[in-house]
Amino acid sequence: MKLLIIEDEHELSKSIVTYLSSEKYLCEQAFTFSEAMEKIELYDYDCILLDLMLPGGNGLDILREIKRQNNPAGVIIVSAKDSLEDKVNGLRTGADDYLPKPFHLPELSMRIYALIRRKQFTSANTLESNGIRIDLLGQSVSINATPVALTHTEYELLLFLIGNKNKVVSKSALAEHLSGDMADMLDSHDFVYAHIKNLKAKLTEAGCRNCIKNVYGAGYKWIE
Repeated sequence: MKLLIIEDEHELSKSIVTYLSSEKYLCEQAFTFSEAMEKIELYDYDCILLDLMLPGGNGLDILREIKRQNNPAGVIIVSAKDSLEDKVNGLRTGADDYLPKPFHLPELSMRIYALIRRKQFTSANTLESNGIRIDLLGQSVSINATPVALTHTEYELLLFLIGNKNKVVSKSALAEHLSGDMADMLDSHDFVYAHIKNLKAKLTEAGCRNCIKNVYGAGYKWIE
């Protein structure tokens, strides 16, 4: 899952990235209003952590732009401004959650997990498709009660495909999801094909065949 941390306090942002990266999230950072606006224009995210007070502008204006774009990313406001009015304004503008500073990083992680689970999947901690059972909290996969050993990248790829089931997902979208804004620096997206190939082989070996369809010239589709 890919996150954008919009926070002008560099040390706090670094701490958040370090902790959430250890939780297997792909994290990107923006430290100013203009950096944040540029990133939400160019890239897609599963969740955005948004500070309200930023150099160059107000975080609520970023939130308004996210909603104007019909951007499906979940937004958690993380701000030292803890007045009732700020909280109400943030939630009315379209934020999904509000966490005042200071906060504990494990609590932030669980808020992010709950938000992504609610938006992309279900309120349960498990996801099932084509006989595959995914434990979202434990980040484990099984088919017919038999564990399937996936790498972190393969796991993220599987979740992304199922989250977009019956839709064609382009190689570039997959590359961006797996590598963030580093995807713009890659000469090709051959690594996507390699991960798709490995994932399909593992699923087939475990008894789940023909779930991932290669749509020639367009990308890949999870068939359900």
